[in-house]
Formats: sequence, structure tokens, C-alpha cells
Amino acid sequence: MPMQIGLDDLLGMMVSRVEQLALETENQKSKFNIMFRILYKKGLFDEQDAYNAIKEENKILLELGMIDAMPDEKTIKAAAQNLMMWIKGDVQAIKNSVEEVKKRLQEAAEEQAKPKIEIAPAGVLNELDRLGANNKKLIL
Repeated sequence: MPMQIGLDDLLGMMVSRVEQLALETENQKSKFNIMFRILYKKGLFDEQDAYNAIKEENKILLELGMIDAMPDEKTIKAAAQNLMMWIKGDVQAIKNSVEEVKKRLQEAAEEQAKPKIEIAPAGVLNELDRLGANNKKLIL
């Protein structure tokens, strides 16, 4: 006999599972940050090592077909700097980075909210008028 479950119950279970996954992800991230912080403080790697590892990871992803193109050097360098910012525990730099991202997202949202009016060139309008002349349609 099939079990029936309400939509609210199903959504509740799904939300609960997503929250659990988010907590697990944060927990893993914290563990990795702690371990890498220990290794960094012992002098076992530096920013150049992070850069090289990120570049190698992207090369592998490209060869596996998981990404379409290799990121440029600027992007790889930014990723390495961001990673090292977390490993070094540079709270002020992290705060500045988060604020910069928030600012960019806000600017993007404002840009998308602006109404856009696009005007076709005169040649296109004339062609449309000519095509519509047979049917007596007026194109504005």
C-alpha cells in the first residue's frame, strides 16, 4: 500500500535536509580552515603554493571537461589571495572582501532594476514599415 504524504510534510523534510547539508558544509569548511591554518603557520606552504594548486586543479577540471576554459591568471591569483586571506585569518580583509561583494551585488541589482528602452536604427524601422505596407500596418 503506497504511503501518502502531504506537500507541507514533504517540503518540511526537504528544507530540513538542506539545512543539515548547509551545516555539514560549514563544519567541513571550518575543519579545512583549521587544518590549513596549522600547516601555514608551520611554514609548510605559502601563497605561491596555493596559486600553483589552484592552477593545477583548474587544469585537471579542464581536462576532465568539467569546465569549458582555463581561468585567466588574474582570476587564479585572486582565488589564491582569497584562500590565503581565510587561512591567515585576516578578519579585516575578509570583512572588506564581503563588503565589496555586497556592494557589487547591490550595484548589479540596481542596474537590472533600471528600465531600458531600446530604439531600433532608422534603417530597421524603414524596412519594417516597408514589409508592413502591404498589410497596412503601422510600426512605431
